Amino acid sequence: MPTIKDIAKEAKVSPTTVSNVIHGKTSHVAKETVERITKIIEAYNYTPSLTARSLVSKSSKIIGVINHLIPDQKGNFLEDPFHGAFVGGIEKTLRERGYFMLVRTVEDEQELLQVFRNWNMDGVILTGLFEDTFFAQLIRTDKPIVLVDSYVENKKIFNVGLDDYRGGYIATEYLINHGHKNIVFASPHIQHQGVLEERFRGYQDALTHAGLPIRRENVYEHEMTINEGQELGRELAKRKDITAIFASADMLAAGIISGLQEAGVKVPDEISVIGFDDLYISRVTSPQLTTIHQDVTLKGVTAANMMVDFLEGKPIITRHVVMPVSIVERASVRSLV
Repeated sequence: MPTIKDIAKEAKVSPTTVSNVIHGKTSHVAKETVERITKIIEAYNYTPSLTARSLVSKSSKIIGVINHLIPDQKGNFLEDPFHGAFVGGIEKTLRERGYFMLVRTVEDEQELLQVFRNWNMDGVILTGLFEDTFFAQLIRTDKPIVLVDSYVENKKIFNVGLDDYRGGYIATEYLINHGHKNIVFASPHIQHQGVLEERFRGYQDALTHAGLPIRRENVYEHEMTINEGQELGRELAKRKDITAIFASADMLAAGIISGLQEAGVKVPDEISVIGFDDLYISRVTSPQLTTIHQDVTLKGVTAANMMVDFLEGKPIITRHVVMPVSIVERASVRSLV
């Protein structure tokens, strides 16, 4: 691959003139010179490097998608179909709008700083953050930030979220309307100012509004993996007093169904299960999973468009987008009325 210096030597001009032509700055370059340089560039099939272009334009066209991995968690976060669909929506949108995506998992604020030092990103998109030292470090950057599924508010950031409270409420209300009164809430660890806390509040309020008690023994917090869900399902199979389970994520619900069935409990004949997210896995469980629908891919698309619109100086109608939820009825809930 020839260099700018090689092209300049052949065109009998300075490397600066070649660089200006490459980057469209031709107002002070003679038309004949532009044509001569262009022909040489085309003959060599020359493409300037992304690094070189970013130095000239001050824009790398790179958007970072950063996953904050809590140290005691393990695994590949893209194994989760939620993140696969979400990141896929971001990538497709950025590609269509002429941007590139950098995906990185970091454990702490020091790793975050290292990513910022090593990569000239135009902006960053992150999911599920809380007000902690990691977030405090994040907002010190001069990069635009889009947070997804986070209830942290700051004037420097944009938010794309979901009506999590309503999702938790209508899932529980659906079970109540089908005659269920003793309902388990199964979830990963519930943190303050997080999406799971909002879904849990919806669960609690639906029970209260129906005149049903909130029982602490009906709240189970487990990691959101198929294996953890299976373990929880086997544990819940021992409960003879419950008739329904609201799992705050489809991955967890799928594992619970599997564990219940391994323990000889029929779903939904003996215990009903409702999930949250409406991922593809909800259509391949047996029985198929009744769940709360959210458009995960659209969430990624929305976050990416918000970022690019801001970078390109386009008007942002709102800095906080709240996406809707709805129930998708399948076969995992039995009516007792």
